[in-house]
Amino acid sequence: MLALLKVKGFIAFIGVAFINAFIDLGHKITIQNTLFKSYDGSEQIILTAIINSLILLPFILLLSPAGFISDRFSKPLVMRWSARIAIIITLIITLSYYQGWFELAFAMTLFLALQSALYSPAKYGFIRDLVGTNNLSKGNAWIQSATMVAILSGIVVFSLLFEMLLADLFITGKDPAIVLQHIAPLGWVLVLASTVEALLAQRLPVEDSTKPSLPFDWLAYRRAALLQRNLKLIGADKVILHCVLGISVFWTISQVMLAVFPSFAEVALAEKNTFVIQGAMALAGVGIMLGSFLVGRWSKGSINRGLIPLGAAGVTIGVFSLPFVGSLTWASAAFFLIGLSGALMTIPLNALIQYQASEDNIGRVLAGSNFIQNISMLCGLILTVIFSLLQLDETWLLHGIGALALFGALQTIFMKGNAA
Repeated sequence: MLALLKVKGFIAFIGVAFINAFIDLGHKITIQNTLFKSYDGSEQIILTAIINSLILLPFILLLSPAGFISDRFSKPLVMRWSARIAIIITLIITLSYYQGWFELAFAMTLFLALQSALYSPAKYGFIRDLVGTNNLSKGNAWIQSATMVAILSGIVVFSLLFEMLLADLFITGKDPAIVLQHIAPLGWVLVLASTVEALLAQRLPVEDSTKPSLPFDWLAYRRAALLQRNLKLIGADKVILHCVLGISVFWTISQVMLAVFPSFAEVALAEKNTFVIQGAMALAGVGIMLGSFLVGRWSKGSINRGLIPLGAAGVTIGVFSLPFVGSLTWASAAFFLIGLSGALMTIPLNALIQYQASEDNIGRVLAGSNFIQNISMLCGLILTVIFSLLQLDETWLLHGIGALALFGALQTIFMKGNAA
């Protein structure tokens, strides 16, 4: 009976993770498409950068509270309350769409990210509780796959519906308030998804546990002392540190690639169809899904560490090849290789972090990992904006992330630690 409950709980858990990513991506795509229809040039680049920054900043600023909440309270309860809060947020977003309140809709991106930042350590920490240490790779592969399917689904669903709802609005440069009012029914898709997420979260198994009722040290948080303590937990274990650095390198590369490649494709490959360009980049998501499946298949009751250097090498080859591709077909192949290899690398790395962290500190370790990853991605985003504003050749930036991929590959090869 206990095993059956855990299976049902894991299915609900996958559903919660899927919908949470779908909602976040759906609103982000809607706002970015609104920016695309309403602005151009450097104004569009800067506003898009701000949107991405609003998504990253909560994972940086809420490192300590998120880790504390995950370790102090039952992880399923944290996810349940996060899902309930998401309903309120999506209702406000829907209202802002209908009223044409662009500034409020823009700002609500931050509140969705706040919800995800508080929810993330509980989500990843709960994987071990559901599947056990012997199946961490498979559990992480399922989560990775569900997240990527959600992202790809969100891109397709919200982009398609967005264009359909704007079929009678032909002229670009429109007031963003007008655009929002035309696509307002998309808000109800977000509300429906968040409601389903909350219902699924109620099915997550909550185990009885007695945790110490320790208060959160707000004074230490304001002084950044808690940040230092949580980061020390990562630095104290060399395996965890190498894993976090490897994952950070991959997602920073991804952030820069997605920002730079459309402009590169337009200039170097003479491709102006945004749907075609987005389709090429989406193959990275398809590669991640296939890689996730392969990791689960090749990790029989253990964490297959041999996949880490293999994946890192594939990412390096794919990134280095991007500036030299002569057609969108070859670029698509490079993105697919990067996604596939990225999954082979990051899933075992995530599993190793969960394996190495102690039960009492896993929430803080995972929140610290989020902090480092998002700081790294934010730096990549800032560098991309600087290149754009200075009108520098994006090819050099692609060469730069190729060198970063090589660094990540080398540090995973020399990673040592406990076998799992």
